[in-house]
Amino acid sequence: MRAPIGSFENACPAVDRLDLLTEPVAAAVSEGWSGVPAAQIIHVDTDPAIADTAVFVEHHGAELLDRSANCVVVASKRGGEVTLAACLVLSHSRVDVNGAVRKHLGARKASFAPMDTAVGETGMEYGGITPIGLPAAWPLLIDPAVVDEEWVLIGSGSRRGKLIVPGKALAALPGAVVVEGLGVRV
Repeated sequence: MRAPIGSFENACPAVDRLDLLTEPVAAAVSEGWSGVPAAQIIHVDTDPAIADTAVFVEHHGAELLDRSANCVVVASKRGGEVTLAACLVLSHSRVDVNGAVRKHLGARKASFAPMDTAVGETGMEYGGITPIGLPAAWPLLIDPAVVDEEWVLIGSGSRRGKLIVPGKALAALPGAVVVEGLGVRV
């Protein structure tokens, strides 16, 4: 199978590579969501040593910088209560944590969640966190530019491998809300 974006030697339907996905991601891919056919979720096997965005796009295609998205976990505080959420923006952008995120979550303060919290709560590896398979109660904030892409490269839950998913399918994930101004181009 040929991946719809990038230059990858090993691409196949993600349901055929559940063994390479973390448990929550494998469960979400297997179950599907909102009528998204499982065959539309593509897994590309990649070297974890080149998982960071800059090195990854250099190796697999410069166009991926505009067609890949990063998922980050944020913690917002209101009163004494902490709420975790995930944010998905294109790789050439940064998340507007103190503006769009804080405002959307109605929080007094918002910041990136500590690494041990992000890893522990998602069951995924740091550097591979993906919006697929997040805890069901979490809000998933998505920048409109992600949804507008025909195909988007995202993490797979681990640093080995990536998923390629239709942008519109990401907006159909549980808890997903498209938030204008979430991603600020760097």
